[in-house]
Amino acid sequence: MLVALLMGFACGLPLLLTITVLQAWMKEQGVDLTVIGMISLVGLPYTLKFLWAPVMDRFTLPFLGRRRGWILVAQAALMVSISGLGFTDPGKNPWMTAAAAFLVTFFSASQDIVVDAYRREDLPDKELGLGSSLYVNGYRVGMLLASGGGLIMADHMPFFMVYQIMAACLLPGVVTTLLAPEPKINVGTPETMKEAVFDPLIEYFSRRGALWILAFILFYKIGDTMASAMTLPFYLDIGFSKTQIGAVVKLFGFWATVAGTLIGGVIMLRFEINRSLWVFGFLQAASTAGFAVLARVGNSLPLLSTVIAFENLSSGMGTAAFIAFMASLTHKKFTATQYALLTSLMGIPRVMASAPTGFFAKNMGWESFFIACTLMAAPGMLLLFKFAPWNPQKVG
Repeated sequence: MLVALLMGFACGLPLLLTITVLQAWMKEQGVDLTVIGMISLVGLPYTLKFLWAPVMDRFTLPFLGRRRGWILVAQAALMVSISGLGFTDPGKNPWMTAAAAFLVTFFSASQDIVVDAYRREDLPDKELGLGSSLYVNGYRVGMLLASGGGLIMADHMPFFMVYQIMAACLLPGVVTTLLAPEPKINVGTPETMKEAVFDPLIEYFSRRGALWILAFILFYKIGDTMASAMTLPFYLDIGFSKTQIGAVVKLFGFWATVAGTLIGGVIMLRFEINRSLWVFGFLQAASTAGFAVLARVGNSLPLLSTVIAFENLSSGMGTAAFIAFMASLTHKKFTATQYALLTSLMGIPRVMASAPTGFFAKNMGWESFFIACTLMAAPGMLLLFKFAPWNPQKVG
């Protein structure tokens, strides 16, 4: 369980270093909003990681075993690339910064692939729920340190130093990898690349409604994701300081998200996954509309706190149901590659839909932009009628 927690921390830390912290750095350097929005494309590896996941299933490195060897390589490369990102200058050469950020996301996505596989193989089925919960909590602590801590530090030191400190913060993950036991597998491993690549896909797409489920994964959180992509420049634009953002949005918001995840888990015991997806989906859309209200009112710390509390609570609940739903889809024989495929699809809106958000926000204005993001929740909710109706017994 401790390994799950610490590996979650190592996976969560890099994510917002190429989103929130990088956006703040670029905004401070005077980079155009459209470019800041386009920089979201460096997150493509999170979307495409299923392409090289089979390689990590098929081949074993000559040290530390099948899973830990790949994790260690990814972590070492990640530390070097995060440090290197700090040496770039987004004001003078934003595309060099983008290239460095791309390396961070590639190695981060690679670490995610193997850590997910490690967790599935290391924990028995009865402990997988608790282990996954601790992994998610560790992930959020890593995100909190990178975004909240990073933004607060950036008010008192150059961004260059922030990135060097963040690279060093991955050391506990490296120590965990070196000390953790290698999972014991009884089902065998893929003998060929063909087996590693095609068998998981054939198993999944042979299911009824497979394509509708993939469409749902793409659209369920798209409005929430598009709004989140531009919140940092939005907060700065309406006059909040980086310390206020770090304290209220990141620190306070972190605990609201943790609470939302726990509440979501309790509600799911009563409502089950299908109904939870409906309830939490509507709450996510309503919370996105809260940003439009904040855009109209302007710089108000109490309203910011209220909007953040509601948004993070609903997002935490939605994520809890979403992850439970995706976990229920994976076949145990192909968990690593199938999970990489599903989480890659989940990441597409964060990357592709986020890219033009700066353009939309610049040309529509903040209030209209957030109203449009609220309406984007409709496709995902409509797809629930197809395979997750409120009353499952009516299906057929």
